[in-house]
Amino acid sequence: MEPVLRDRLTDALLANLTEPQAEAVRCTDGPLLVLAGAGAGKTRVITRRAAYLAATVTRPWNVLAITFTNKAANEMAERLVAMGVGREMTVCTFHALCARLLRIHHGRAGLPRDFTIFDVADQRKVLKEAIAAAGLSTDQWSPARVQGVISQAKNQMLTARAYEEGAADWSQRTVARIYAAYEEGLARQHGLDFDDLLLKLALLLRGDAELRGEIERRYTHVLIDEYQDTNAAQYEIARHITSKNANLCATGDPDQSIYGWRGADIRNILRFEEDFPQAHVVRLEQNYRSTKRILSAASHLIEHNVERKDKTLWTENPEGARVRVVSVEDAEDEAHFIAHEVARYRAEGGNLADVAVFYRLNSLSRTIEEALIRAGVPYQVARGTEFYNRKEIKDVLAYARVLTNPFDEVSLTRAINTPARGIGKTTIDRLVAHAQATGAPLHAVVAAPEQVAALQAAAKRRVAGFAQLLASLAPLVDGRPREGIEQLVSLTGIQAELAQLSAHDPEPAQNVEELISAASAFEEAHPDATLRDWLEYTSLLGDVDAVEEDTGKLTLMTLHAAKGLEFPRVYVIALEDGMLPFCRQEYDPTYDEEEERRLCFVGMTRAKQFLTLSHADYRMVRGVAERKTRSQFLDELPRGEIERVDGGTGSADKGRRAPRNRSALPADIERWQVHGLVRHPEYDLGRIVWIRLAGAQTRVHVAFQCGHEQTFLLAYADLTRVEFDEVD
Repeated sequence: MEPVLRDRLTDALLANLTEPQAEAVRCTDGPLLVLAGAGAGKTRVITRRAAYLAATVTRPWNVLAITFTNKAANEMAERLVAMGVGREMTVCTFHALCARLLRIHHGRAGLPRDFTIFDVADQRKVLKEAIAAAGLSTDQWSPARVQGVISQAKNQMLTARAYEEGAADWSQRTVARIYAAYEEGLARQHGLDFDDLLLKLALLLRGDAELRGEIERRYTHVLIDEYQDTNAAQYEIARHITSKNANLCATGDPDQSIYGWRGADIRNILRFEEDFPQAHVVRLEQNYRSTKRILSAASHLIEHNVERKDKTLWTENPEGARVRVVSVEDAEDEAHFIAHEVARYRAEGGNLADVAVFYRLNSLSRTIEEALIRAGVPYQVARGTEFYNRKEIKDVLAYARVLTNPFDEVSLTRAINTPARGIGKTTIDRLVAHAQATGAPLHAVVAAPEQVAALQAAAKRRVAGFAQLLASLAPLVDGRPREGIEQLVSLTGIQAELAQLSAHDPEPAQNVEELISAASAFEEAHPDATLRDWLEYTSLLGDVDAVEEDTGKLTLMTLHAAKGLEFPRVYVIALEDGMLPFCRQEYDPTYDEEEERRLCFVGMTRAKQFLTLSHADYRMVRGVAERKTRSQFLDELPRGEIERVDGGTGSADKGRRAPRNRSALPADIERWQVHGLVRHPEYDLGRIVWIRLAGAQTRVHVAFQCGHEQTFLLAYADLTRVEFDEVD
C-alpha cells in the first residue's frame, strides 16, 4: 500500500473513536486484552483493529479474526471488505477454522479429507448403534444424555481413552464403553461431530511443532472475540497458534460468559494477565446501546457476582423509562399481556422488528406463539438449525453428503429409499449385515449387490439402480452449489414426490425451494465455492444465523441465542426460581447461580429503550401447574429504576381473587355438556362444541360469539359454565 493511502486509511480507522477504543486499535504488538462491556462498541473496535494491523504492521492474509457465530463473522468480513483490506483476511468461527485446517492437514491429523460433519440428529443415530454395540438399551441409556456427557468430555480435551482412564464409578465406566463404540462408529463412517473439530485440531497442534510454526507464520496477528466463552480446546488452539510472537488480542467480558454448560471456561479470560504478564489491558466502559435506567438495573444485578473483573458501565444516552417488572397469574396471562401490548404498539405505527421476547428454555415459547397468532402478530423464532432438521431438507442433504463422503452410512441408508424405490428395511438390514460380515464398507456393498446372497433378484436390481444413480450424480459435488442442489432434487425423484404432495401440504416443497435459495445466496457471496463447500457451511450453522433483520416480525429466541444482538424493545419472560435462574432439580450439581445471573444480564443489556421482565404465580411444568416464586434476580434490581406492573388480563377482580386449584376439574363437571354455554374472561360467551372426559386431561372445544374457537385443557382453562337463564 502506498504511504499516502496508508496514512489516509489509518486516520480514517481512528476517526470517531473514544480514547480507549483508539488505544485498543493502535496496540499492534504483543498480547492485548480488551474488556468490552455490553454495548461498548466492541465489534467496531476489533474490526478497525484488524484493518489497522493490515495497513500498518502486517498484511491482510496474515491476520486471523475469530468470532463465535457465522453471522458475526460475515458482518465483520463485509465491513473489512468495505474498508478495502478484508478480501484476503481470514475471518471465521473457531469451528470453521478447525474444519478448514483439518481438511488441509487431514493426513497429519489421521483423517480422511472428505470427512462428514454430523449434525445432532445424525450423531444420535450413531450413538444408538454404539449403545447397542455396548450391549445396552437406549431405554436405560438415553442417547441425548450420553451425547451431552461425551460433548462435555471432548470440550475438556478428554478422548475416549482418557475418559475411560478417569472413570470413577460404574456409570462413567459404562459411558466410557459407549464413547469408545461411538468413536469407532464415527471413524468407520469418516465422520466427525461438532466437538471433534476443536478436539482434533487442538490435539494435532499439541503434538506437531512443525505445523504450529507454519500456522503462526501464516497468522502473525490473531484476534479472538468473545474470549470468555472459549472452552479448553479453543483455549489450547489459541495458545498454540500464538506461542512465539504472542500477538493475541482477546476481546470479551466475563460478565457475559454464558456457555459453561457446553464447556466454556470463564477462567480463560480471568487469567489472561497470568498467561501473558506483559499483556496490555484496555477497558471499554461506555455503553452506546441502552438507556441509563436499563444500564443501571443491569449493572446492579451483575455486581452480585464474584467471578468478574471490575468495570463501571456508563452511558450518555437518555435516562429512559423505568424497567418494568410485570406480575401475572400464569403463562397464559403473560403471553396475553405481551401479545396485546405488542399488537397495540404495531397499531400505533411501531415496527415489530424492533421487538424481541427472550426466554431461558425453548419450551417457554409455546404460549407466547399461540397468543401472538391469536392477536395477529407476525413473528419469527430463532431456531436456525431446525430448518436443516426437517425431513425433506435432510433427504436432499443426505444425497449431497453421501456423494461427498461415500462412507457416511447414516446418509446412505437415508437416501437409498428416498423417495421410495422398493428398497425396504429388510433389504437395508441385509446389506448392512453383509458389510459387517465381510468387513467391506457399506457403500461398496451397495455398489455390488449381486454379491449379497441374502438378497432376492428384484432387490438386487433396485439396489444396483440406486448405485448407478449415485455414480451419475457424483460430479455435482465439485460444481456450483445452486445447480448441484437443483439437480439432486430433480434427478433423485424428490421433486416429483413433493409435487404430488403439494396439493395437501405445500410446505415441504416450499422448504426445498428455500434450500435452493440458500445455496444460491452462498454462491453469490462465495463465487468460487462448490457444493462441497456449501455443504460444510450448512453443517456449521447455529440458531442465531437464521435471525432475519428488517422482516417486520417480532423475534422470539432463547437468552443464549440473543447474545450479540440488540432490540429497541425487549421482553424477558419467566423470571421465577427454577426457570431463571434455571435449576433442573433441587440438588442440581450443574447449577451455576453466577452464570444464570450473567445470562439474565445479557438479556437485559440487549434492550435499547424499553425493557420488561415478567414472572408468573403459576407455570405449567411437565403438564402440571406449579406454584412459582419470583426470581431472586428481581430482588437484586435497584428499586429506583424499576416499575412494578400488574399484568392480569382477565376480569377486573382477577388480581385480587385467589386462584382456583390449578389441577382440578370444575366442581360441577357432571353438568358440562355439548351445546352448553361457558364464559371466558377474554372471549366472553361461548358454546361447547365437544367435550372429551379423561380425568385431569379432560378437554373441551368452545366456539365463542366473537368468532374465536379454541380447545382447552379444562383443568387449567379459565372457563365458567353459564346457565341459559343467566344470559342477557
